[in-house]
Amino acid sequence: MATRRKSSRAKEKDTTWQERVIQIRRVSKVVKGGKKLSFRAIVVVGNERGQVGVGVGKASDVIGAVRKGVADGKKQLIDVPLTKSNSIPHPSNGAAVGAKVMMRPAAPGTGVIAGGAVRTVLELAGVRNILAKQLGSNNPLNNARAAINALDSLRTFSEVAEERGVPIENLYA
Repeated sequence: MATRRKSSRAKEKDTTWQERVIQIRRVSKVVKGGKKLSFRAIVVVGNERGQVGVGVGKASDVIGAVRKGVADGKKQLIDVPLTKSNSIPHPSNGAAVGAKVMMRPAAPGTGVIAGGAVRTVLELAGVRNILAKQLGSNNPLNNARAAINALDSLRTFSEVAEERGVPIENLYA
């Protein structure tokens, strides 16, 4: 009798992703019979190799909300261009609703200098050296989305050279 081996590909795909819960809120909806309680979880999903996403999940229990948040985060993944020193290629600003985030590349050994939800997003994206500042709102969901917006607007040297139609060597001149 031949034994079937489980596919290691599916298992391997799950193990590389890290997820961190930024916030869990207990929300209530007023219905005819009283108040109906549910939970909202904000989750950041990343592989620490340049991919990151922010998801929101709502359910009647915390575990279900987190699970839905992880699924939502994986649907909204973005690719982050990283330099050799695990920083970003150039300064960038991002905005979402009332939150603004400013990011600047930093020298090797600086570490992640950022606060709150922005720090979590950057760490799970694989950024190791960066300076970031939250401006405006201190809402974790909006700040996480603003950080994603800033990271999504980053361009590499090769992308800029291709856009302008010049060789990469001419950019440094």
